[in-house]
Amino acid sequence: MRIVQGDASDHATTQAYFEVVRAAGETDDPLGPPWSLRRMRGWLEYPADPAETWACTDETTGAVHGWYYLVLPERENRDHASVYLTVHPASRRRGIGTALLRHAAGRAAGGGRSVLGSGAFQDSAGAAFAAHAGATPGLVEARRVLVLGQIPAGRVASLRERAAQAATGYSLVSWHGHLPDEYLARYAEVENAMADAPHDAGEEPSIWDAARVREAVDRRQRQGRDVYTLAALHVASGELAAVTEVEADPDNPAWGHQQVTAVTRKHRGHRLGLLLKTAMLDWLAVAEPAMERIVTGNAAVNQYMIAINEELGYELLRPAAQSYELPVADTPG
Repeated sequence: MRIVQGDASDHATTQAYFEVVRAAGETDDPLGPPWSLRRMRGWLEYPADPAETWACTDETTGAVHGWYYLVLPERENRDHASVYLTVHPASRRRGIGTALLRHAAGRAAGGGRSVLGSGAFQDSAGAAFAAHAGATPGLVEARRVLVLGQIPAGRVASLRERAAQAATGYSLVSWHGHLPDEYLARYAEVENAMADAPHDAGEEPSIWDAARVREAVDRRQRQGRDVYTLAALHVASGELAAVTEVEADPDNPAWGHQQVTAVTRKHRGHRLGLLLKTAMLDWLAVAEPAMERIVTGNAAVNQYMIAINEELGYELLRPAAQSYELPVADTPG
């Protein structure tokens, strides 16, 4: 075995990486959404921060047994590195994960980082590996899935009408893909509203402005991501009060992926989250008729958003995910 750096722009390399995560997903998350090669390639080729991939390969055949993706944040959390490490189920318990983790810690240390952050599904091989490595468990993300065909007739319309009654003075705007320039700065304020969402201790929230939003949206387009966005506009002030987004997956059209849902603090209490989510369901029913399920994740302590999702009919999807942190200096040698 040897550990070699990968080229994220090489499709043969990313195909080999994809086969590892697909096999791991089928083992560790059999009820969850299938992995998408297109989405994975987008993340690897166009990262938001400096990133690199390394793989443990067979010296004779070149087969990939496991690999990791290391991200070094440039703005917030500059003492941290995020590592996403996956070992093929058929190659586990052979020291490959430990070797990759040790290698990732060395790369993180070389980048001036003192803490590795990652995540794993609860009760999975990844969770056992994290515990064995001495990582500290953090926030639990409770995943939920909405099966669109099981929503009772009339429920979405009824919930949307009730939400609209509480949201007098707001109008809805939407875009598919490109974010109009007129909303850049206002969208940044909604992103900044996520600062008070539950997060791991010591984690610095992202600080957004119009330039960062444009950078993120342009990167998302280069990644080939297919995102639907709905926003609530406060008519009197012109402020963007709330946003929700769902990403479609052309590789797996039956699955949608809920992205951000956020309401700015001064506009909370008007059922804008519910209004946007019900309006999104109406939009997707027309725009993405093949979509059958939408998966979302919320910190298990985020009772407000969980209540909205349960009102819509979302049900728990197990296993839950959990974050982990490990000091670079404490990585098993």
